[in-house]
Amino acid sequence: MGFGTTSLVVSLFALLWVGFAQALEFDARVKAFGTGAALPDHDLQRQLAGTPVYNYSADLRLLFRQQTGPVSWIVDHSTIVNGGDSFGFLLDPGATLDQSPTDDDLRLLDLSWAIDSADRHRSIHRFDRLAIQYRRDNWGVTLGRQAVSWGSGFVFQPMDLFSPFAPTTVDRDYKAGDDLLLVEKLFGDGSDLQLLGVARRDVDGDVRSDVASVALKWHGFVGEGELELFAGKHYRDQVVGVSVRGPLKGALLRTDIVATRLDEGDWKISGILNLDYSLLVANKITYVFAEYFHNGFGVDELPQNILLLPTDLSLRLARGEVFNLMKDYLAVGGSILWHPLWNQSLTLIGNLHDSSTLIQTSVSYEPGDHSRVQIGLVVSLGDAGEEFGGVALLSESATTGGAVQGFLRWVYYF
Repeated sequence: MGFGTTSLVVSLFALLWVGFAQALEFDARVKAFGTGAALPDHDLQRQLAGTPVYNYSADLRLLFRQQTGPVSWIVDHSTIVNGGDSFGFLLDPGATLDQSPTDDDLRLLDLSWAIDSADRHRSIHRFDRLAIQYRRDNWGVTLGRQAVSWGSGFVFQPMDLFSPFAPTTVDRDYKAGDDLLLVEKLFGDGSDLQLLGVARRDVDGDVRSDVASVALKWHGFVGEGELELFAGKHYRDQVVGVSVRGPLKGALLRTDIVATRLDEGDWKISGILNLDYSLLVANKITYVFAEYFHNGFGVDELPQNILLLPTDLSLRLARGEVFNLMKDYLAVGGSILWHPLWNQSLTLIGNLHDSSTLIQTSVSYEPGDHSRVQIGLVVSLGDAGEEFGGVALLSESATTGGAVQGFLRWVYYF
């Protein structure tokens, strides 16, 4: 960590310490997460290291909130341990179950420090939130590391360009923070305007405008529905988008459409259309949804070598903005509350090009306000060379993905 970043962190803590005489809120979360997977015969990791494979992560997150008048401080510190059989292997980007950040190499501020590292594990501690927030009347300003979410997707997030969750991510309690400046204005009619800037570093560690993002988003109401419009620059590209949400006979219909003008001049259109509905089934509270996703950066047919994917798609996969390789998908699912303490969810994601399918189900048990246990299963259905059956690395005889995975997650808040 450079001198400038060190000075900033010291200054932030000094200011926070001065305000300790005011009300200080402290919370914490402990998480343990483990997976076991049976890999298919054509999986490269199975060929090199065998199957089944077991992986784990653990996370202690300390949350500090301190407010002095219109000024609030937000500080979240995480100590993270990751390890297991798959540590160091290339994982299928569409099967991310635990999406905790492990470094800040491309963020403006390097707020991650290694504790220990070996062949089968790594432990770090980092600040995932480190921000000052000012709110007065109808204005708000946030500066520092904080999370921002845009868009209306359930499974896919084409409008969320800032550290979105992967479709199969289980731990969604806290979205990864970015180093940003966010200015918000609330108007008398309930509409609002947001100006967002996200600073980053390139692969050489330099702060450059061509890896930064600047965007303006307006949110308002039209009749019984809502409308969002945004435009901005994301890395080298120009991005514009529209989001519409409104009721449809007891259900809620949403659509996000995002148009990206690449640096070379070409346009790529991505979007979602989803519908969700709540109802009673045998006196059980039930929620169902369906979502169509078009990935404008996707391909119609997967190559036999993953290195042959289009550059625009590969860049977004590497940046964690896109998690799917092809163009069209349909996701359906829902949840049912069997008992006030027991909830079950089910999601099916279908690739509309190669017909491969991903099925994810889980059961959550919440014995109290402070703890949750979640057990689940992810099943990939497809042949070698298909997206959910196992993406070809060099050929269909050496793939990644396509496993049957079980997971167990335990969370405690205090």
